[in-house]
Amino acid sequence: MGKYNFDVDAADCAKAKGTALRVHFKHTREIMHTIQGMKLTRAKQFLSNVLQSKEAVPFTMFTGSVGRNAQLKNLKVPGSKGGWPQKATKVILDLLTNAEANAEHDNLDAEDLVVMHAQANRAPKTRRRTYRAHGRIGPYMALPAHCEVVLGKAAEGVAKGEGETKALKLGKRREAQLRIKSGGGV
Repeated sequence: MGKYNFDVDAADCAKAKGTALRVHFKHTREIMHTIQGMKLTRAKQFLSNVLQSKEAVPFTMFTGSVGRNAQLKNLKVPGSKGGWPQKATKVILDLLTNAEANAEHDNLDAEDLVVMHAQANRAPKTRRRTYRAHGRIGPYMALPAHCEVVLGKAAEGVAKGEGETKALKLGKRREAQLRIKSGGGV
């Protein structure tokens, strides 16, 4: 069993991991950030929609030279920046399918699973070289990624206690405005 960056009860979760995957790290980071917290069925549907260009992946960290699209207005993305990274999406969809199979092997119901943890890390660059003009040699590197996904059951929501309302803290100005509206004062 490989080492994961997320400690969780092994009985309630299913894990999947890919090491040194030949997909762009920046794309995988944005996809993982988007699917974290989604239900498994919604995450798989989202990724298949990305492959068909029906939904876009919002780019929030690596936004240089990224195009804008109206699909991202629904997700409240700053600047509506995003894209449809095909290769990285296919790899992460395979990773989710693998985690789902691991969950079924552990007798977990796939309908109740949520993507508790999704992370992409930079992997070592694969160094090649390209030949340039005037006898020079330039770098020609791939930027692969390590990806890991942990699926688990959604946490039960805690019911709000009765009678535990907190008094609003008002400033001097707002208190004065409320006094004038209610008719109190000097």
